Amino acid sequence: MSTETAAAAARRVRTLNPDDKGRPWTFWVLAGLFALYVLALYGPMLCIYVLSLQDIRGGLVFPMKGFSLHWFTELFTQVRTGDVKGGFERSIVLAVIVTVITVVGSFLAGLGFRERFRGDGVVFYLMIGSLVVPGLVLGIGIGLLFQYLGIEAAWYSSALGAHLSWTLPFGVLVMFAVLSRFDHAWEQAARDLGASRWQIIRLVVVPILAPGIVAVALFGFTLSYDEFSRSLQTSGSLNTLPLEIWSMTLNVTSPSLYALGTVTTIASFLIIGSCLGVIAWLQRRRAR
Repeated sequence: MSTETAAAAARRVRTLNPDDKGRPWTFWVLAGLFALYVLALYGPMLCIYVLSLQDIRGGLVFPMKGFSLHWFTELFTQVRTGDVKGGFERSIVLAVIVTVITVVGSFLAGLGFRERFRGDGVVFYLMIGSLVVPGLVLGIGIGLLFQYLGIEAAWYSSALGAHLSWTLPFGVLVMFAVLSRFDHAWEQAARDLGASRWQIIRLVVVPILAPGIVAVALFGFTLSYDEFSRSLQTSGSLNTLPLEIWSMTLNVTSPSLYALGTVTTIASFLIIGSCLGVIAWLQRRRAR
């Protein structure tokens, strides 16, 4: 091989596999844009976390005054900050109920749509149609429907229906994506070994799809836990946590608001981390 040919081959290798010194300028542009995105996303959150750690002299703006956990203890004083504890409990319970219904409904819908049937396209678009309706408008409609039926609006009735109109379509779409990667040969092998339909679902389908099912549960829980617009007209007299935070922005002028943001963020990260840990554990177990 001539020297010119070897040099040309080396240049092609560097082009296909650039090292840190040979990255194209587009890489650094994209890296800069990503850094700005991270700063815009987490910068305001970091400000809230820092200001929530002020002492009793603290205010809503910088500079930070002192360091203490005073405003975290103030969160559970209902006279000062509202019913934060009750709102948090209601949001957790509601999110758990929504998650269970979303997981079961999405899984059954995924199994049902594996076989084509007449009108399946119409059913599918009706099922995800609520995603294109503004949440506030949909919440008003659900509230009026429950009022017409004579059912009192509450977080466990009308708000539950409003949240499901948001979480179920997402859960179904995620479950469709998960089932599209499912190898039907496993089902056929279990059927050849004499397994019943229920045994195939319980012993073959569910264990293989377990990471995707956990992902649907994570979607359902977080979407319900953080939902505001659909809850505004459907939760009744008792607020969920997002509504409680919104009311605090109108009435509370202390760092208690920031302390609540810090607490809810920690709770959200713990829930997300737990779900991701379960998914990783299931994937390692399946790989053995």
